[in-house]
Amino acid sequence: MAPKVRIGIQTGLDNVEWSHLLDFWRFLDRETAFHNVWTFDHYVPPGPGAGADGACLEGWTALAALAQATERLRVGCLVTGVTYRHPSVLAKMAVTVDHISNGRLEFGIGAAWHEPEHRAYGIPFPPVKEREDRLEEAVQLIRLLFRAEGPVDFQGKYYQLQQAPFSPPCVQKPHPPIFVGGGGEKRTLRTAARYADAINVMGSLDAAKQKIAVLERHCAEVGRDPSEITKSVFGPVLLIDDEERAQQLRERLAGMGGATPERVAEALPIGNAEHVRRVIERFAEAGVSYLVMMSRAPYNFDLYRRISDEIVSAFV
Repeated sequence: MAPKVRIGIQTGLDNVEWSHLLDFWRFLDRETAFHNVWTFDHYVPPGPGAGADGACLEGWTALAALAQATERLRVGCLVTGVTYRHPSVLAKMAVTVDHISNGRLEFGIGAAWHEPEHRAYGIPFPPVKEREDRLEEAVQLIRLLFRAEGPVDFQGKYYQLQQAPFSPPCVQKPHPPIFVGGGGEKRTLRTAARYADAINVMGSLDAAKQKIAVLERHCAEVGRDPSEITKSVFGPVLLIDDEERAQQLRERLAGMGGATPERVAEALPIGNAEHVRRVIERFAEAGVSYLVMMSRAPYNFDLYRRISDEIVSAFV
């Protein structure tokens, strides 16, 4: 029997018609075995060469509407950039979606990375150290608000609260799980070791193993059991029946990353259903219990039904 691995999807909000996105989320909710579906937090298309002038919906506004339109799937924004909103406002947004979804929110936050987006909209983009400092403060503040039983005080370098009420409380108890996104080994994973319920890192099996090992070292330093933290990975899960085409893609990825095509085949779930299942089992053996697939519009419903039936269902 295959190990249990929760498999979700991040749907891009760039260059997609709202009606198509809404139909896709409803389809995932009603007709597939996927565990979770996420938006992203960008104001312009974020991909290389995507074009900063392309259409892009806002992540949390879309998430609120999509949460209302679904019933089963857990939902979230993978991940929210700490620079875009004051964390107290973000906490209020999150608890609102937790209520809209009847307790299905998973809360993702990271240090933000897309500098051109910040410049375009006049949002300050501090150096990485300050963004990591802000992330650590924000996660502390948000946890305090999520768990609050009365007014909250907080005195940080960047964020302060003075007798801040937080009502209504979260539907989920003690609160929606907090995913810290990013693989920064000195700061991001240390913040996760201290305050997160889950990490979300990008990349291959080898990258995941490395980040989990670093997380475990940080946990040892702060006296926390690393098994308390869900290990999740964000990356491609590509169902390709044609082995020749799959191998060509692996070779291209190998050339970009300095690995051999054979190692790419072992470390990335790209290929036919049997191959993808085998790689996901390797992720599970390494301690990963949650995979989030990258996806972008237009969405091929039949393809995702196959992925659900032939891959996702094996790990439920």
